[in-house]
Amino acid sequence: MPQQKSSSDTRAAEAAAREQQGIQQQQDAHDAASSKKAAGKQKKKEQESKPAPGPGRDEPSNPLPSQHLDKPGVQQDMELQPRFQAPHYQGSGKLKGMKALITGGDSGIGRAVAVLFAREGADVAIVYLNEHEDAKETCRLIEAEGGRSLAIAGDVKDAKFCARAVKDTVGKFGGLNLLVNNAAFQEHAKALEDLTEERLDETFRTNIFGYFHMAQAALPHLQRGDAIVNTGSVTGLRGSKHLLDYSATKGAIHAFTKALAENLVDKGIRVNAVAPGPVWTPLNPADKPADEIPQFGADTQMGRPAQPEEIAPAYVFLAAPSCSSYITGIVLPITGNAGDGA
Repeated sequence: MPQQKSSSDTRAAEAAAREQQGIQQQQDAHDAASSKKAAGKQKKKEQESKPAPGPGRDEPSNPLPSQHLDKPGVQQDMELQPRFQAPHYQGSGKLKGMKALITGGDSGIGRAVAVLFAREGADVAIVYLNEHEDAKETCRLIEAEGGRSLAIAGDVKDAKFCARAVKDTVGKFGGLNLLVNNAAFQEHAKALEDLTEERLDETFRTNIFGYFHMAQAALPHLQRGDAIVNTGSVTGLRGSKHLLDYSATKGAIHAFTKALAENLVDKGIRVNAVAPGPVWTPLNPADKPADEIPQFGADTQMGRPAQPEEIAPAYVFLAAPSCSSYITGIVLPITGNAGDGA
């Protein structure tokens, strides 16, 4: 599979992964101590109602295994694989001839978006940290849909890397029409006092600085009719008490989306965001303790987390001029709840 490697970018990506693992290990130790104190407490009652079904299928009442992944989270290591292929989704050439770059495209939502973009006729480059096998598989899936692929390893906190990623994409495909900012770092903390300077730096520089860096690098190549789609979050709409820093970055992404949409409207470049609720991706078992995973997403009105294939069509909709040429500056919530809005 096409694999773009630079020794300095690879070293930076590995260093970023080690930083994230260090933050995770500190939190894991804190969680283990808290769990000991809380031993014997009654576990949450399982919801009696059956979760709402996905397209063409029923959902089991407790579908998720108790599993904790090392950061940044490798999808091929997940005991229950996320659904990303969207067999119910038929392409119709909505993105024919377009060239896309997706950060965090190796797995989860990013992989599902890459697959559907290729199914709609686009060539797709993915940026990822150091999950090389996941990235290779995503490239294989893109090519199976008929698109050209490119995998670029590196750290989006680095503005120079973002510029190189865009340059490599344009060099490979001959242009760039679509940027999907999707890469993210998330690590829970129960108290404000647990948020170290190191953790704040990793979360903000990955989740919001990275979006600025990629948009700045991509902008000179985007033309009228092209689009940027950012990944926000329900946590940016209504907060999350154990994801203080992550929620803050997602709120910033929503504001950045609306401001950049106004800034670029005269150029004919649309900027929108998708705000997912809980989605079954490597991000969450790489964050939550294993014993919390089985109930992940159960508190939504749908009674379950989304699968990536249920979120990805929204990115196609916001990317495709045939669908959303008159839409810019929106934050589209896909949260599993009635009443959530931007």
